[in-house]
Amino acid sequence: MALLPVVYLLVRAAELGWSDVLAEFATPRIARLAATSLALAAVVTAGSLLLAVPLAFLLTRTDLPGRRLLAVLAALPLAVPSYVAALSWLVAGDAVGVRAEGFAAAALVLVLYTYPYAYLTVVGVLARTDPAQEEVAWAAGRGPWHTFVTVTLAQVRPAIGAGALLVASYTLSDFGAVSILRLDTFTRAVFTALRVGFDRTGALALSLGLLAATAVLLTGAHLLGQRAARYGIREGRTPRPQPVIGLGPWRLPAFVGVVTVLAAALGVPAWTLLRWTLDGVSRPGAPAEIATAAGWTLAAGLGGGALVVVLALPVGVLLARTHGPLARLLERLTYLAHSLPGVVVGLSLVSFGIAVAPALYQRWPLLLLAYATLFLPLGIGAVTAAADRAAPVLHHVAQSLGVHPLLAWWRVTVPLVLPGAAAGGALAVLAVMKELPATLLLRPTGVETLATRLWTHTDVGAHAAAAPYAALLVALAAVPTAVLVLRSGILAATPSARADGSSAARPTPTDTTLTDTHAEGDRSWRPMSRSTV
Repeated sequence: MALLPVVYLLVRAAELGWSDVLAEFATPRIARLAATSLALAAVVTAGSLLLAVPLAFLLTRTDLPGRRLLAVLAALPLAVPSYVAALSWLVAGDAVGVRAEGFAAAALVLVLYTYPYAYLTVVGVLARTDPAQEEVAWAAGRGPWHTFVTVTLAQVRPAIGAGALLVASYTLSDFGAVSILRLDTFTRAVFTALRVGFDRTGALALSLGLLAATAVLLTGAHLLGQRAARYGIREGRTPRPQPVIGLGPWRLPAFVGVVTVLAAALGVPAWTLLRWTLDGVSRPGAPAEIATAAGWTLAAGLGGGALVVVLALPVGVLLARTHGPLARLLERLTYLAHSLPGVVVGLSLVSFGIAVAPALYQRWPLLLLAYATLFLPLGIGAVTAAADRAAPVLHHVAQSLGVHPLLAWWRVTVPLVLPGAAAGGALAVLAVMKELPATLLLRPTGVETLATRLWTHTDVGAHAAAAPYAALLVALAAVPTAVLVLRSGILAATPSARADGSSAARPTPTDTTLTDTHAEGDRSWRPMSRSTV
């Protein structure tokens, strides 16, 4: 099912003639688009990791002031659709006399609003990782920085790889931000070829180019060993308290840096939306339209998220239990479909509905199928991570007691992975509510979501009319984002008491602080018991 758009592209290429498609494919324009798309994906992925990994470490392992509130705020940019973010930065740039368009602007916007994909995966692992290996490194005389580079990063490397793959595939398939900021990538070129030029052959060649770019990305991810072994996660045990590192003189600079990132990611959209929302709500009939669009948005999000979870459960468990070539091929194929722009997925399902299943055309089942095709990897990644932590021996024990394998899977494995699947479902609900091109093409007659209403008003420059839809969309998307933060485990971690007694939490024996370790006054980072402070 997830490969239906890929099959559609290949069938259409055969119908139009491979010679014509390849002639269109082998042009300088395709090369430029490929270079721009891959460069954007590389820059955004690198920038997102440079934000996500330090943020996750600071908010889980240090005594940063207000880290619990900051941990929630750090995930909220995920609730802002890329087209809302791009429009906000474009308007903010115009307000100060700077035209925010092109590669640099698109990279900045996408970094600020995709880093939560990597942040949530990394912070979830850091909050649950057994600190024993880090304690051994400290006891061996390594400082926190050396321990972080050699031990902590090794423990979270699979999570970093998974987050990087999500960010890169999202960047390749993004349409809203690159369109508003006028950057020519594969997605914008496909939409332009179909909507403006009605060039189906050109759009097909561009879509095949996007597939090739995604194949390069997945091959690179495999060569870098994204499916690395896991380290230090205790299966089936209550997580031990994490060590809290005192930042010392770096506490204030770190706090200012985190607040600066969050102000850029959340402050600019908030300022823009507040500026226009009151004017938009005051339009005649606006409250009723907004309420109706919100209802359809919730229906689409919950329906799409539920379908993603149902389909991801068997696939995710299979990938966790099987590590052969077939499992790797299945995983890559799902990401291939995920990387396709919504407009390509929408058009493929429109053709499928008209030619094969006309009774489903412009009906909810076909729209939900599009959502599952686009966002199935979000559910598969969460289910696979949860199944990795569920001991397979429990399933084998159930089978040894005479339980049928399918019944054992339902009674034993599914309950163990269901919490992780719920997190994947929340991420899918979030993505569905923000999805635009596929919803525009496949929504049932009379259905208008917040995203489609917002785009309709924005397309004609009615920014004030679009602002209430954008504000409510961000507010609704913040709910599954909060669920993801709660599932990450960061809010369950209690910081240890500091030496000055400023925290009322119970102290733990694994706290670290900046202390004198040499008589000569040499100051270095060392773990120590609170009783020795």
